[in-house]
Amino acid sequence: MPLLRWFQRSPVRPSFAFAVAVAAAVGIASGAQAASLGGRSAAAAGGTDESIVRTARSTIHGTVTPTMREFLGIRYAAPPVGAARWAPPQPIPVDPPTVNATAFGPHCPQAASAFGEGSVTEDCLFLNVFTPRCPQNGRGRHTSDERGLPVMVWIHGGAFTSGESDDYDPDKFVAHGVIVVTLNYRLGLLGFFAHPALDATTGPSIDYGLMDQQAALAWVNRNIGAFGGDRKRITIFGESAGGLSVFSQLSSPGASHLFGGALIESGSYQLALPTRAESEAAGTATATALGCSSQTAACLRALPVATLLANEAPMTVPTVDGFVLPKSPDVAFATGAFNHVPIVDGTNHDEYRLFVAGDFDLGPNGPLTAAEYQPLIAASLGNAAAALVVAQYPLSNYPSPDVAFATVVTDFIFSCPALGADGQLAKYVPLYAYEFADENAPEPYLPPVSFPYAAAHASEIQFIWDSFTRVNPPLSSAELKLSESMVDYWSQFGTDGQPNARNTPYWPRFGLSASTAAGGIQTLVPPQPLPGFAAAFAADHKCAFWAALASASPAKTKATLASIRAAARGLRRH
Repeated sequence: MPLLRWFQRSPVRPSFAFAVAVAAAVGIASGAQAASLGGRSAAAAGGTDESIVRTARSTIHGTVTPTMREFLGIRYAAPPVGAARWAPPQPIPVDPPTVNATAFGPHCPQAASAFGEGSVTEDCLFLNVFTPRCPQNGRGRHTSDERGLPVMVWIHGGAFTSGESDDYDPDKFVAHGVIVVTLNYRLGLLGFFAHPALDATTGPSIDYGLMDQQAALAWVNRNIGAFGGDRKRITIFGESAGGLSVFSQLSSPGASHLFGGALIESGSYQLALPTRAESEAAGTATATALGCSSQTAACLRALPVATLLANEAPMTVPTVDGFVLPKSPDVAFATGAFNHVPIVDGTNHDEYRLFVAGDFDLGPNGPLTAAEYQPLIAASLGNAAAALVVAQYPLSNYPSPDVAFATVVTDFIFSCPALGADGQLAKYVPLYAYEFADENAPEPYLPPVSFPYAAAHASEIQFIWDSFTRVNPPLSSAELKLSESMVDYWSQFGTDGQPNARNTPYWPRFGLSASTAAGGIQTLVPPQPLPGFAAAFAADHKCAFWAALASASPAKTKATLASIRAAARGLRRH
């Protein structure tokens, strides 16, 4: 799910450390909570019904399709309502003996948008498990692999304000012998709201959405064996806000034992996260806007969900709260203080074209004009820096101001930060870098605009996922071949921590390419991926320029995706 939404608009709880300990001990409960009975499914235990999985405390009833088994809407934590609003996820008090897992659970609260269905249901902490049809060796596992099947846990995107787990049809991964888990987590103000009054009632945690993700991962670790999975081969992956979630989990000590691999799609857009003081100052102002000038937790917890959604920013990010995130990802990666697992990290060549389309072409005033180009950059970076940027990205080099501005922000916010993170991470762990660069990729979310979307933000999703909720545009025959290679790469990485599968073009580790000391970046283009190099990537995205600008004007180059979009809205208002 893409990063931004378009067209819209008190008892004391245990500490997070205690919540993580509970998660590890009892599996942050649902009906499928607790130990896996040695990885045995109902069929493996002597029955013949593939739709049933038995765990230590519950029998889970799912659905069998011609290609896979589906176990939908499994609760992994207690409802975060009432006094549990803005509290770490809590275990379910009592496990039901039978769980009906045949329908998706409610989405977490969000406004309706092109990228997510509207919801005001706070009781939303559910996950879904998709497995291949029942294995045949009598132990809930494929005969070809006694370890159990690899597990890939998808964290959806949506700016941390929208999105849900039921958009993603995992049939391509399941066909590769991978178990896929998708999950909901708290979003927006309910998932990432910082306020001093909440510290007194729930402890120093702020990043409730990240804690939800960890609770779901704890559930997977405790229970996936019952579905035929290998808890030692759990990979987390996500796109956009889901990608930044993966970067955040890499940086979180509380997630250190929960996964063994990480794959990030377009998640590098804000690796320097706000501090507790910054977020709590913003939260205090938000509380006043919400009508809680008393600044009390009781007032905040009594607010209707609709009121929270009406006052929510289009996007948010996690906070360096000193607890879930002791350090910002950029600092953690530079110092090596992160969870050391194999990593795949990548971006799309034309990320920001999706946002330019939504902010300008599809808005009431149409495409960005030449007269607006430099003032828009100056609104984010200042006049002096804007002059330097325009000299590097002159309008004469681009077919339109839209494309020029999209290129500026793609390079500044996505591509060059990803390259910098790759260089830091690769000092400590195996890392594989990619750039998705199909210049004719269909646009699955937005209507046509005055320029080609090319390899825009989120355009790679349709190459690895089908969708339960919409019809993706058809891929060409060459793109279908690229899709096959990408699913092969992703699935192989989930299987053994490196992406090179049989019959796919070789993908070297970043930093180990014989052609350049800076390392290789696999270029994902149809009909098959091509080798690429970090030096060429850096030149294409002008990363040396952005590094020099950051060194000369560090304060000015702290602009974020949210502030750039706000500048665009401000420009058009005036």
